[in-house]
Amino acid sequence: MQTKITHLTSAHPRYDTRIFIKMCCSLAKLESYKVNLVVADGKGDEYLNDVNIFDIGAKNGGRLSRMTTTVSKVFDKAVKLESDIYHLHDPELIPIGLRLKKLGKKIIFDAHEDVSKQILSKHYLNKYIRVILSKVFGMYETRAFKKFDAIVGATPYIRGEFLKINTKTVDINNFPIVEELGENVEWNSRKTEACYIGAIAEIRGIKEIVKAIGLTKNCRLNLAGKFVEASVEKEVKEYAGWNRVNELGFVGREEIKKILQRSKVGLVTLHPIINYQDALPVKMFEYMVAGIPVVSSDVKLWKSIVDDANCGLCVNPLEPEEITNAIDYLISNDEVAKRMGENGKKAVIEKYNWRIEEKKLYELYESIV
Repeated sequence: MQTKITHLTSAHPRYDTRIFIKMCCSLAKLESYKVNLVVADGKGDEYLNDVNIFDIGAKNGGRLSRMTTTVSKVFDKAVKLESDIYHLHDPELIPIGLRLKKLGKKIIFDAHEDVSKQILSKHYLNKYIRVILSKVFGMYETRAFKKFDAIVGATPYIRGEFLKINTKTVDINNFPIVEELGENVEWNSRKTEACYIGAIAEIRGIKEIVKAIGLTKNCRLNLAGKFVEASVEKEVKEYAGWNRVNELGFVGREEIKKILQRSKVGLVTLHPIINYQDALPVKMFEYMVAGIPVVSSDVKLWKSIVDDANCGLCVNPLEPEEITNAIDYLISNDEVAKRMGENGKKAVIEKYNWRIEEKKLYELYESIV
């Protein structure tokens, strides 16, 4: 008899890399599981890769609407699916988890981020309000997570934080699928281009990146992702460096693969704010598995990974000139850049890959079942 599993999200897209491509599709490969995914995008129901995708309708209004109306619809659909295990992916779904727990269901919460810590970096909020909100949310999490059957942390740091609350806590890192992006590419076929893939925002270093690319000798930037702030988008498009940007917008996985195959450098120069200090940026490992060197922020954790693998250069992300110098050095030294790219790919194949994390996912579900 199959165990029915339902993953729930009110905020993420249906083909989210972590939720759908990795977790749902990995679980669906096992005959013992029937896997559902509930999303809120208005694109309708779908059956893909042995996963049943159920759409509760597009999110309307702002964050408050999402946290009330959308969450209520997610709960109603979850109950109708009558599953054995529910795997939650958004903080606003914690109340749903508690309600489903009362119905006798087994609940896994997937902590993609340390929300309490993240609140402290919201500089648009008053300093004292930030501290209070962080503590209040932390207390709420503690009460809820003690009742859940398991907690998944997206990084070892998050696991360490929640292990104090729930002993059934594991880290399942969002490392790349080698087979998806690890195809061998002739170095000489690559262009004189750097790339940045992911959400585009001020704290993710877009201002410094565009300034830096404008100062390079002859490099262009492949920019793939959506701007988070309209004001920042308007500002950077007025920079001189914008003339060297190939603006690609939000792209799918196949297009990401093509971008990585044509680029010679991958940029992950996020600002050194508190919630990035212990994060593991997915883009960094995707650059590595694609065989290109990274230019990374000199955050202690990231620097240790880059230096240990000898797969790139670390810079102060707040200094465009340092980013420029790193890009120019790698573009001008093909043999060095190629070797660093090979080192990064080797590190992913041996250590930072989804196959290892997939085994941890299977073990967690087996222990709960």
